[in-house]
Amino acid sequence: MDNSKNCQVIGISYKNANLDTRGLFSLSDLQLHSLFLEAKEKKLDELMIINTCNRTEIFGWNNNTDDFINLLCKHSNGDIKTFEKYGYIITGKKAIKHLFRVGTGLDSQILGDFEIIGQIKQSLNRSKRLNLVSGRLERLVNSVIHASKRIKNQTKLSSGATSVAYASVQYIIKNVKNISKKKIVLFGIGKIGRNTCENLLKHTKNEHIVLINRTKEKAEKIALKFPVLVKPYGELASEISNSDVLIVATSSSNPTITKDLIFNSKNLLILDLSIPRNVETQINELNNIKVVHLDELSQITDSTIEKRKKHIPKAELIINSNIKDYILWLSQRKFSPTLKSFKEQVTQLKKEKLNCPHNNFFSDKAEEIAEKITGQVASFLKENPNKVPETIDLINKFLKVESNKNE
Repeated sequence: MDNSKNCQVIGISYKNANLDTRGLFSLSDLQLHSLFLEAKEKKLDELMIINTCNRTEIFGWNNNTDDFINLLCKHSNGDIKTFEKYGYIITGKKAIKHLFRVGTGLDSQILGDFEIIGQIKQSLNRSKRLNLVSGRLERLVNSVIHASKRIKNQTKLSSGATSVAYASVQYIIKNVKNISKKKIVLFGIGKIGRNTCENLLKHTKNEHIVLINRTKEKAEKIALKFPVLVKPYGELASEISNSDVLIVATSSSNPTITKDLIFNSKNLLILDLSIPRNVETQINELNNIKVVHLDELSQITDSTIEKRKKHIPKAELIINSNIKDYILWLSQRKFSPTLKSFKEQVTQLKKEKLNCPHNNFFSDKAEEIAEKITGQVASFLKENPNKVPETIDLINKFLKVESNKNE
């Protein structure tokens, strides 16, 4: 681990970029893999990638933020010019705080989103499999996980039902009359698709939900848990033509719902929960079709969100406490090699002083004494972080003097 490297994050998120722009920088599994391979080739060995519908970020330790930006732009469909306009670069302690805010749901498009911490765990595990995780990166993510758990247990920031899936269903209920009697087609059964299906059944009491997935067997597994009807992918167009609501929860790099699939003579509401967009933009030209995208749904606020906002101050106190502990651990890790050398030198000095004819009894105590002295120094540094640079400098001077004596 190179202590000279700086903590940094580069990325693009819903705060500055709309869905189409974020879609350019969203990474497929193949793109992720090729990015990681090039990172290893370039010795960029401390990083993870957070790739969700709200953001795409590269987080890690490096000396040059351009390395991360170039990787992202090369392996996504984005470019440097677009990134410079909509992206962001955060370094140092601010980057650490940023990851805490993202991981605890404070920086999510839907406040208190608890699913993001699971996505960060997956990001870390993906990097670990490729040996791209250092001790400090793993420790940081574990600290974020700990903060997330504390916030969930000690506040109500994530209380109530609010998620993209929930917001989607609430939008349908508010905009489609007699929803319990309408035909709904759900295309795609990834995590968002499954959650949407569960919310539909819970809140609409609809018994006319059709699941369609490219792999029919996966849809059939969902049907074992929920009272839904499964149709083969080949019948997608005909099922859409008879539906009132189409929910698209696929995860393709290209549109999965194109204009040639739509033959509806009656009104059709389409909810696109994918990033990049999986519903072709030309469909908006059809008079009887209304398309609603992810960002519109995420902006829906209700009483649950307002209640969550009251818990932000307490959540921030928890985050700041965990950040303080992590920064302290990080600073101690940086000077641990110096303390190790200090302990070895003190041990040697004590042995030289104690290991004489009259003090043989005490010679085996040298290491214990050195351990105690080093422990006292470490405690002093822990309690006085502002004194760390000065103290480490004094220890290094001491080590240099002793080294010169032995030459």
